Amino acid sequence: MRLPIADATALRQHTAALLRRHRSGLATVVVLHTLAATAGLAGPWLLGRLVDAVVRGTTTSAVDRTVLALVVAVVAQTGLIRYAQRSAMVLGETVFAELREEFVETVTRLPLSTVERAGTGDLLGRTTNDIDRVQYTIRFGVPRILVATTTIVLTVVAALLTNAPVALALLAGVPLLVPVTRWYLRRAGPAYQRESAAYATLNGTITESVEGARTVDALGIGARRRARVDTDLREAFAAESFTLRLRTVLFPSIDAAFLLPVVAVLAWGAFLVDSGTATVGAVTTIALYALQVIQPTSELIFWLDEIQVGATSLARIIGVAAVPPDRTAGTARPGDEHVEARQVRYAYRPGHDVLHGVDLDLAVGERLAVVGPSGAGKSTLGRMLAGIHPPTGGTVTVGGVPLVELPLDELRGHVALVTQEHHVFVGTLADNLRLARVEADDDELARALAAVDAWAWVSALPDGLQTAVGSGGAVLTPAQAQQVALARLVLLDPHTLVLDEATSLLDPRAARHLERSLSAVLEGRTVVAIAHRLHTAHDADRVAVVEDGRITEIGTHDELVHAGGDYADLWHSWQRD
Repeated sequence: MRLPIADATALRQHTAALLRRHRSGLATVVVLHTLAATAGLAGPWLLGRLVDAVVRGTTTSAVDRTVLALVVAVVAQTGLIRYAQRSAMVLGETVFAELREEFVETVTRLPLSTVERAGTGDLLGRTTNDIDRVQYTIRFGVPRILVATTTIVLTVVAALLTNAPVALALLAGVPLLVPVTRWYLRRAGPAYQRESAAYATLNGTITESVEGARTVDALGIGARRRARVDTDLREAFAAESFTLRLRTVLFPSIDAAFLLPVVAVLAWGAFLVDSGTATVGAVTTIALYALQVIQPTSELIFWLDEIQVGATSLARIIGVAAVPPDRTAGTARPGDEHVEARQVRYAYRPGHDVLHGVDLDLAVGERLAVVGPSGAGKSTLGRMLAGIHPPTGGTVTVGGVPLVELPLDELRGHVALVTQEHHVFVGTLADNLRLARVEADDDELARALAAVDAWAWVSALPDGLQTAVGSGGAVLTPAQAQQVALARLVLLDPHTLVLDEATSLLDPRAARHLERSLSAVLEGRTVVAIAHRLHTAHDADRVAVVEDGRITEIGTHDELVHAGGDYADLWHSWQRD
């Protein structure tokens, strides 16, 4: 599954709305650059006047005054450019910061079911390559396009005011410039979309190969993974080569279109001077304008090229907001904390169910252990019970209300899931814990850490709860990171918890001690523990055995052992090990 890409209409609307919100800053940038461009036009005009004055005959004092005016114009332009560029950079940073905040907010609201189906490569490409490209375009491209456009318009106007017949020669490059640019722009958008998609796929392949390096090595599939990377690289190379070919047509044509006006002004101007309809100074001024307009025109076309890249990346970024929700919140609220699953089915791909009509009635406050072989559907059942994914068939309810009809913030107050995956974010340890409850004070954080046997090592850190962790901070072991995740769960304080092998990264003795410590914290709560260590099942009120997406046995530990079924075989095998 690919995440959506915004169409041209949505892209224009989003860009227009963004610029409207910052119109005052944009106006300041345009005004300052207009004044700077106007000051820049004074140089050729003054030099043209000086040439005519010399031809007619002039004085040293007149030349000195012209040179002084030229110096004043240069100094004024320098000062204006300085403040104009500063304003442009501030505007770019402000707009990009807003865009980045919107994107992070959108990504964190995405349905987990959609993210998992889309895979990591596409989303990773949008949060890295695409963000970087948009950042470059917004910070530099948008201001420079405005500056270049303003400078070109003012230069053409100044040339027409100097001598309109001579100024017509400035249009000599247009017949070449316009069709080539139109030809390029028609092809550039799809080409850059293909390029972005190719790099997103390549990122996903490399990321998956690196994260699964041990599995790749264990299964001896390194050659296959390298072949997959090579295939993705060939597509990325082909996409990049096509955009490069477009540029090899565009840029030489532009260079030729820039030279034509200069040659035309000199040749046409010489004819007009000879016929007496123009002065040497006017031709000089307009020839200098023709040279002066090359840089902003070149810059404008360069940024039109880059804007294609930025627009493509922006379309991919804002397209994430078009992901449809996987649930619709209703108005009903649970009357109690009774969790019940009825005829639950789930398929990651249509027509391929991994759960087949599962029924489960959880008594309030009971502890249920879910056991079974790998791939039986235990984790999928846990996600259904936690409301992570809407079932493709049947319902999971709390207090009679389907979990998927509860707002997400309210759902997590009833049911929460902790998996063997864990995340440590950049910030202090206290910041990481307060993700679960922002208003928690240090004493509450300490109690939550003590409940998961983590307070001893946290208090031994140089700065305790204020120790910086995550990238660039103190490195937590996988077991410590998992304890932090469990402490967040304690702070969140939901009534029903689904623990999907949540202590798997701890050694068996530490895991056993932690589970006993958690027992006091979990007293009175409904707990579903998906377990690979059967001592968890031994301590539970009931045990459910899942095989091939169905619950094949359910009862107390003693009942299932005495029944002599699959659970009994698992228990006896585990005891022997």
